[in-house]
Amino acid sequence: MKIAVMKETHQGEMRVPLIPPTADRLVKLGAEVVIESGLGLTCRHQDSDYEKVGARIETSRGEMLKTADIILRLRKPPIEEIEQMKKGCIHISYLDPFNEVELVNKMAAAGISAVSLEMLPRTTLAQKMDVLSSQANLGGYVSVILASEQLDKVLPMMTTPAGTIKPARVFIIGVGVAGLQAIATARRLGARVEAFDTRPVVEEQVKSLGAKFVKIDLGETGQTKDGYAKELTPEQVQKQKEGMAKACAQADIVITTAQVFGRPAPRIVDEGILKQMRPGSVIIDMAVESGGNVEGSEVDKIVEKHGVKIVGLGNLPGRVAETASQVYSANLGNFVDHFWDKEAKVFKLDREDEIISGSLITHGGEIVNEMYKKIMNK
Repeated sequence: MKIAVMKETHQGEMRVPLIPPTADRLVKLGAEVVIESGLGLTCRHQDSDYEKVGARIETSRGEMLKTADIILRLRKPPIEEIEQMKKGCIHISYLDPFNEVELVNKMAAAGISAVSLEMLPRTTLAQKMDVLSSQANLGGYVSVILASEQLDKVLPMMTTPAGTIKPARVFIIGVGVAGLQAIATARRLGARVEAFDTRPVVEEQVKSLGAKFVKIDLGETGQTKDGYAKELTPEQVQKQKEGMAKACAQADIVITTAQVFGRPAPRIVDEGILKQMRPGSVIIDMAVESGGNVEGSEVDKIVEKHGVKIVGLGNLPGRVAETASQVYSANLGNFVDHFWDKEAKVFKLDREDEIISGSLITHGGEIVNEMYKKIMNK
């Protein structure tokens, strides 16, 4: 089977979908791996590095699209490239399917088998392929580094001849993968850290990292079977805002990570909370690209409101592109390897498998994903 790996075209994207060690793995499986010329340059991987492990370099993007049995990318494909793909090919990447209805419909009409990596089930078996977790982990790290750059204070406590400097206070909202890494990073830098999540079950994890868990009585909450926070009612959102206001007012840095799968991010820090915060404090809105948690945040901008810096920079994992590419490439390689028939040397699209059934959006000319159909038909 021919596996084509496409160069990213999204403006400002420095990550690459496949690095040479993973290309080596795919070649050893028996795949014909074709790399678009210049694919790895943003992470200092030369074409010759891919050739050394047995991949072939191609300069014609159109030729790659029309002849590939499998197409690997990082981001969703440009919509104009869908009709160039071979009917029946398997396309694997982020797809953002709930916000890309036209793209999904066109891929179905073109007979493409489209796998959306965001839709991988949160199971133990799928952990090695979980691109959301690997990228969110890095995003949590970067959020703290960005905040420390924007804050005009140091994070750790320091004892100096001029007296003792108190540690900065960091408040993290949302304790998923990104939030946990943000807690760990802020603690390593010496900050005093508090965190809140609508899921009481994460309190133990927060404490294990040396942070304080902020308790707010919201009534019945919890998480979905995949580990995501359940969407709150309007009344619960209001209670959450009231409970978080005090912690935000005391914080030097606030990092928001709250997202609801398949829906716009909840707005949890409003102007009322911003007015109570200290002038010079910093908010990192990690959900800015999916609607934003913070009132006034703007994608790829740093704005100031009521003396508070609101950082809405997108694609945080892309700021550590070499590491982000390393883990994404490993996830992608694990996905292909898991479904590769070693004897026949082909990728088996086993629709009975829960990983494939959970992540396959289009196949055989139609939309086949049950979760996608259920949410989109509401």
